Amino acid sequence: MDTYGWISILPPLLAILLAIMTKQVYPSLFLGIWLGWTAMNGWNPLIGLRETLEAVIDVFKDSGNTKVILFSMMVGALIIMMQHSGGVTGFINWISRKGLARNRRTSSLMLWFIGVIIFIESNLINLVIGAIGRPIFDRFKAPREKLAYIAHSTSAPVCVMIPFNGWGAVLTGLLVAQQIDNAFFTVLKAVATNFYAMFTIALVLIIIITQKDFGPMASAEKRARETGKVIRDDAQLLVSEETIAMPIKEGVKPRAINMILPLVAMVSMVPIGLLATGNGDITHGSGSTAVFWAVLTGIVVGGVIYKIQGIFNLKESLDLVMKGMGGLIPMGLLMVFAFSMGATCKVMGTGPFVSALATATIHPVLVIPTVFIVACIISFSTGTSWGTFAIMMPIAVPLALNLGLNLPMMVSAVMGGGVFGDHSSPISDTTIISSMATACDPIDHVRTQLPYALTAASLAVVVYTVIGFITIG
Repeated sequence: MDTYGWISILPPLLAILLAIMTKQVYPSLFLGIWLGWTAMNGWNPLIGLRETLEAVIDVFKDSGNTKVILFSMMVGALIIMMQHSGGVTGFINWISRKGLARNRRTSSLMLWFIGVIIFIESNLINLVIGAIGRPIFDRFKAPREKLAYIAHSTSAPVCVMIPFNGWGAVLTGLLVAQQIDNAFFTVLKAVATNFYAMFTIALVLIIIITQKDFGPMASAEKRARETGKVIRDDAQLLVSEETIAMPIKEGVKPRAINMILPLVAMVSMVPIGLLATGNGDITHGSGSTAVFWAVLTGIVVGGVIYKIQGIFNLKESLDLVMKGMGGLIPMGLLMVFAFSMGATCKVMGTGPFVSALATATIHPVLVIPTVFIVACIISFSTGTSWGTFAIMMPIAVPLALNLGLNLPMMVSAVMGGGVFGDHSSPISDTTIISSMATACDPIDHVRTQLPYALTAASLAVVVYTVIGFITIG
């Protein structure tokens, strides 16, 4: 594939640096996309602007992108309905009586466990933990950054460790394309050495149990404890304040069932959707379609039970749906820019250039840790884990076979590196969704989570290197 060389890394680099420096993610992403299309059109800024606008519109040509944007906005409808019906307050009261949310530690442990058991779809984990955890964390004056960290650290890392889902299907398909026999079995074996995902899941559990934070997260915790502010002043949220704090309808008694039933319906619909779209094979189903159906099912089930109880009539439910989706328009725009940035990087060949640059000449002992680092760089720069898998597998698999390296471990390095960017990049769709679901500023989420992600990645590099010296050196 032809690439634009070092110029291809400038668009994502500009977007990431501007977003972190200015804390304004919308113009940062747009300028990054504009730079890419300007470079591809002879550095003509006007043609670059025209092509940028076309690239933004072209996002909707992909039905998967459109479904992700729509179901993310529809979550706002579900959240606002559960709040106004008294479901969220009722659920909090119920788990408080059961002792599951006595304090920050027990609440966080409960959310971590929920994230681990919902391994079917990464965005679903973010949405469920955000819906359940935000009001609980607000009650204990815990920072939203910590909630976003828990949600995000039990989404993609968990899904890639339990690959009986779309993640497993993608990885299996990429190995089949490389003519690997028993491809799914290779993916399963790779799970045992996916050190980044392991360390990420373990680290968030350790942080929860010890209540010992470091870096920007410690500052966020200090702010919340001393001032009671769960978000910083001037935080840019992807969801409107009205959606976040919709009061209970007057005269309605809070009942946990008004939150539990819609969420159970939503979660239960995901495997059904994966089976239906995969023609009976859950590992080949469409994750975006399944979650789209799931969120829609949750809204319908909620509307029905609220109607039966006499809480809302049809008009009131429809008004809440429109209001909830409208509150997430900023998030929808951000998703469009993120997808457009990914497409721009694909056209420019950012991933192939970075991988070819880094894997040109390396010692066999360092091949696997280097592949992991390269996958981390690609996924962070492009904001996509599956795209990183697609770029790196055709490079990593032949490299392992030709050098006689452990194939499952090589595959695990690609898996872990791909998840790193999905988990830490400000232009990743799951970063945006976890920030939206937990009502956290996306840049604050990235800043506070990145030190933990880098810690897990550094440990993974060390382990891969030590294993390399033991088995090869």
